[in-house]
Amino acid sequence: MRKPHKSSKIHLEDVLEQHMVDELVEHQGYRLRSDADYDRDLALDPQLTVEFVKATQPEEWEKLESHYGTSAEKEFLTQVAANLKRSGTLPVLRQGIKIVPGIKFVLCAFQPASNVNPALQARYEANIFSVTRQVHYSRRNENAIDVVIFVNGIPVATFELKNELTGSTFRHAEKQYRKDRSPANEPLLTFKRGALVHFAMDTSNVSMTTRLMNGKTRFLPFNRGRDKGAGNPDIAGEHRTAYIWADQPEGRAVLSREMLLDIIGNLLHLETEEVFLPDGSLDKRETMIFPRFQQLDAVRRMMADARQHGTGRNYLVQHSAGSGKTNTIAWTAHRVITLHDENDAPLFDTAIIVSDRLVLDRQLQNTVQKLAQTPGVVKIIDGTSKQLKAALDSGARIIVTTIQKFSTDHLSTITGQAGRKFAVIIDEAHGSQSGKSAQAMSEALSRDGEGTAETFEDVVAAYQEARGPQPNISYFAFTATPRTATLERFGRKGSEDTPEPFHLYSMRQAIEEGFILDVLQNYMTYKAYYQLEKAIEDDPDLDTKRSRRRIARFASLHPAAIDQKVEVIVEHFRRHVARELDGQGKAMIVTQSREHAFNYYRRLQGYIDANGYDGLKALVAFSGPLRIDGETYTEAELNGFAETELPKRFDGDQYKVLIVAEKYQTGFDQPKLVAMYLDRKLAGLQAVQTLSRLNRIYPDKRRTYVLDFQNTIEDIQTAFEPFYGETSLEANSDPNQIYTLERRMHEFGIIHDAEVERFAETYYRSELDGHDRAKLEGIVREAVMRFDNEDEEEQEEFRQVVKSYLRFYSFLSQIMALGDTDLEKLYSYGTWLNRLLPDREIPGDIEITDDMVRLQAVTLKEKEKGSASLAPEAGAKLSPISEFGAKPYTEEEQRSLSEIVSSFNDRHGTEFTDADFVRYEAVNEEIMTEDLVEMLRNNPDDVVYKAFAEMFFRGSVRSFQRDNEMKSAMLTDPKVREQITRHFFRRARRLANEDKDAA
Repeated sequence: MRKPHKSSKIHLEDVLEQHMVDELVEHQGYRLRSDADYDRDLALDPQLTVEFVKATQPEEWEKLESHYGTSAEKEFLTQVAANLKRSGTLPVLRQGIKIVPGIKFVLCAFQPASNVNPALQARYEANIFSVTRQVHYSRRNENAIDVVIFVNGIPVATFELKNELTGSTFRHAEKQYRKDRSPANEPLLTFKRGALVHFAMDTSNVSMTTRLMNGKTRFLPFNRGRDKGAGNPDIAGEHRTAYIWADQPEGRAVLSREMLLDIIGNLLHLETEEVFLPDGSLDKRETMIFPRFQQLDAVRRMMADARQHGTGRNYLVQHSAGSGKTNTIAWTAHRVITLHDENDAPLFDTAIIVSDRLVLDRQLQNTVQKLAQTPGVVKIIDGTSKQLKAALDSGARIIVTTIQKFSTDHLSTITGQAGRKFAVIIDEAHGSQSGKSAQAMSEALSRDGEGTAETFEDVVAAYQEARGPQPNISYFAFTATPRTATLERFGRKGSEDTPEPFHLYSMRQAIEEGFILDVLQNYMTYKAYYQLEKAIEDDPDLDTKRSRRRIARFASLHPAAIDQKVEVIVEHFRRHVARELDGQGKAMIVTQSREHAFNYYRRLQGYIDANGYDGLKALVAFSGPLRIDGETYTEAELNGFAETELPKRFDGDQYKVLIVAEKYQTGFDQPKLVAMYLDRKLAGLQAVQTLSRLNRIYPDKRRTYVLDFQNTIEDIQTAFEPFYGETSLEANSDPNQIYTLERRMHEFGIIHDAEVERFAETYYRSELDGHDRAKLEGIVREAVMRFDNEDEEEQEEFRQVVKSYLRFYSFLSQIMALGDTDLEKLYSYGTWLNRLLPDREIPGDIEITDDMVRLQAVTLKEKEKGSASLAPEAGAKLSPISEFGAKPYTEEEQRSLSEIVSSFNDRHGTEFTDADFVRYEAVNEEIMTEDLVEMLRNNPDDVVYKAFAEMFFRGSVRSFQRDNEMKSAMLTDPKVREQITRHFFRRARRLANEDKDAA
């Protein structure tokens, strides 16, 4: 077909259409077909369907002809259409059809996992890919779709194209699908029966949907991302959306034979969930899941890298909350077990999906099982660790379990795993992945079962080596919010020599392209002011810091305080939230404790009843039994149904508000949530995870609301910044800090090297009996007795140093080979010592009552209102691991700091606490170089103070460049600046001299 003159028609929409088709035909091996080849009633290109079957299954076709004679082709096409209508396009393509008498036809040949069977490869290559322009599909009118893609004559994708030069965009294409492409009685457009996916595309952007529902059709972005935001990058000599039809340096085209059949054969699946209808009955909601581009790209890139480099590599996937992590994990698991190396040997024997939750995510279980096309491939470990051991021993292909099950005695008996290769897929890679359970998992999957060590030191070295990277284990770690340890454990070194995610789909991109909502767009903060009267004026117990916290808790739980917040919440809900989503809008109240949740529940229901607000009902969620005023309450009793039913019940129309304490702040997917009311201090990762419950999109959901009674807008922005774009580190953690911690542990004189060695000689035996365990405890008890003779301050500092050593060694030994058996011995000894050390004596809580403190008045005032949204360039790097058991303050230092804080608050009307100003401790640690320490030790105050003050000032400005309030304490108030500097100078001199004495 002759191409039009582009010079004269470059602005017309059919130019993009023609260009796409030409590229598919010339470079992807598609056949060009005409509208006349399409059968509207069958919704097929019947000639190609017959051609494929005859060419690849001639014997079966002969059986068909021998049974049906001249009507064989007609019967075949009738049965194909009937199966498409009855079962759907996806099952027909994957499983084929059967025609009486027992004739089985394959209608699509998928790429075999290996080249062992040449016949399967030949059939795969015989698939007929075709493209047709301007398909008149309708049986009611002459509507035409711009482009339709077929596999063996069966339609799999439709495209409506727009050229931006005409002033129309992919949004106009979406509107066209919604307004002019009704699926009613149109086989090509019918859900499950017709094409599997529908794309709206222009020269810059792509979106897609798997279900046309007229005006309710929901399109999802299908873009690659541009500069870590929305859109697509430029492609030299091509449109930005050319990755749909043209191969790129980083991967095959979406419509290439390889990728399209991979999607159809391995990734597409039908998701079914139960929902409560308004009348309380249960119904099923079906969704065809087609991978979005970042999911497709992540899975394929990981597989390509693993195929090229083999096992033993790590992959960190940072995908925004709400981006479909469950599906991406399931696809990864099923793909890794089909990977083969260049010798056609399986690359991985088993894929293990691990979660750090105590109870397995049911949605994850269901998704992984649904994708299994062979029964028995997936083993769900929802019982004991014996079940996990049996699954590993049996060589199961995919195992879904919690990480805690690896740290049991049952798993310690597993051997011979070093010869097997594992893909460990981690759901929410956070702190637990650098702790004991993760170590136990690595050891269980890498033991060789042969005692080859020649000496005792060899044995210890083998244990240490087992903690580190293993050549037979690849880790695929998924999270939206990687911490420092997560990046260093699973990231890849980038251009700045700091770890980076292997694949990124940022929060910024997800927000900009409308896949999730910006939860900071409408943010309002409130401040509660309490007027308290101490009834017992001479009670010294009420003047302690601990008692002041108890008094604050007493005030926050007081009915008068909660009633004011309840009124604000309910009235805000009625004015703003109730009208959202056609009356389906919901809200969550996040409280600081189970008792707060209970009180909120009671007071909110009372307010609703008193005002006659029918139709506004609340649920409450907290773990375990709660005892209040001599009565015991549970979540199930208060709500009137089992805890497991709560997500489905809340999804229905009956309940509008969910009050939570800890529960449902992570991993809870409820797209109808429109508002969140926060009555809990949140910081860092917890703030991001909690507020992200709001970000799911839903038809007509355009905005969210946050009312915050505890945090400031700046607090929340600071928490979100590191995770808005690509999370990165300022610098790598210094591994040599492990020796600093080792030295500090010994400086107390509590640990003796000879005892550590005696402990190790028994501990590292292959098996320990009861006598051995008693002997080990006896050795460690000698250190415990020395610990008991120390004063309380020394004891607490020692506890913190031991814990810091154990945490840092556990992390460090998993990311590098340390090659020092003394560190390993001290770790094992320290683990027992930490367990046997007596707990710190904590004074009993003083029960604050109305007899001791009276709440005279409480005032709730609106403080901030507006957008807290981050700018595109926003971002903050995470700090490397450097905080270890800080040395405690002396009473004089604590009193000095309190006076500084009080003085600053009085003059500026602020409400800083001692804890706020302790943050300057990090400045001290940063500037305390060896040179400065020597200066402090060997010079009088008047000689060294000026140099210290200059360094401390510069360090403070650097550390608090994003914290205006803290920075103002240094910049705007010379008197307080001098007080702060003098305070930390005295502390720095004390610590420097103490270190000198210890040395």
